[in-house]
Amino acid sequence: MLTWQREYETGIQFIDEQHKMLFEIGNKAYDLFRNEYTIDKYDNIVEIIQELKDYTVFHFSAEEEYLLKVGYKGFFAHKVEHDDFISKFNEINYDRIDDGQNEYITELLDFIFTWIKEHILIRDMQLSNK
Repeated sequence: MLTWQREYETGIQFIDEQHKMLFEIGNKAYDLFRNEYTIDKYDNIVEIIQELKDYTVFHFSAEEEYLLKVGYKGFFAHKVEHDDFISKFNEINYDRIDDGQNEYITELLDFIFTWIKEHILIRDMQLSNK
């Protein structure tokens, strides 16, 4: 489970609100992983992946627009990280999900939580208004 903490705040309200939503989507994956009553989780996993992909496309677009607006010098490096994240989700092998659902959710959670924490705490803090 990933809990929003003050240390994740950039001070840019719309970015912080969108980051909180990414945490919520990540926590849906965590809740699904812990749900021992749902045997076949494939559809739920695919739904979470699609929601995360759709929301990150929206979020990255808004964040990149802001970066351009404020003349952020690290724009292209930042955009590359965003593009790499989206690419990861475009390359998902859906057959692999079905073969080992809990294993896949564990890998997905690790990727999501690590990426979100590192990207927010390192890259996005460089945008901070604090």
